[in-house]
Amino acid sequence: MRTVRKIIKYILICIIIVVVGSSSYLIYSGYSMYKDVVQVVSVEDKVAEIRSKKQYTPVDELPQIYKDAIISVEDHRFYFHPGIDILATARAALHDIQAMSLVEGGSTITQQLAKNLYFTQEKKFVRKVAEVFVAIEMERKYTKDEILELYVNSIYFGNNCYCVKDASLTYFGKLPKDMTNYESTLLAGIPNAPSVYSLDVNPTLAKQRQRQVIQKMIEFGYLTQKEANLIIQ
Repeated sequence: MRTVRKIIKYILICIIIVVVGSSSYLIYSGYSMYKDVVQVVSVEDKVAEIRSKKQYTPVDELPQIYKDAIISVEDHRFYFHPGIDILATARAALHDIQAMSLVEGGSTITQQLAKNLYFTQEKKFVRKVAEVFVAIEMERKYTKDEILELYVNSIYFGNNCYCVKDASLTYFGKLPKDMTNYESTLLAGIPNAPSVYSLDVNPTLAKQRQRQVIQKMIEFGYLTQKEANLIIQ
């Protein structure tokens, strides 16, 4: 019996050593990648590049319902976390371990912005760690509203639209500030999968996605059921 316990203890110790060692290597590699990319182009320079776009839209020119929709569907704890949502990350990590690959990101809006600024869409663990370090730096240097503003000015909406203004002009023929509640909630769902939900490709699927967005807004207290019904009637 003692021999069995010793074997189990030995196995557990080996597993802990492997996990700690792998995690340490992953964090070190991710941090090194982060340092490399920000040394080539600083976060400030990347932000300045986005803000210099002709189509750049300040956050105060976005309808409140559009901002609420983005927060609800992309990162509902956005205003309360430091750039990383521990709960979402833990849930995603569990699913990734079960699948033995990066099937779920758990990325916050800040992490998605970091990815858009520096990294590819390729799913690799080291890249995800580097993305976290960039997100933490951005949270130290910019306000939540500034980060949200940068995010909607750097995401893809399909149909060659790479910011919210491009998308609102292309799909609705109007500036973002003039979007209706219906248009705002419809547009908020597209960046999740632009090739699937782009209005010029799959308007039916886009509307289905819109209903998911609105349901999230109800769930997180941004809309009542009555208000939601008025939008999608």
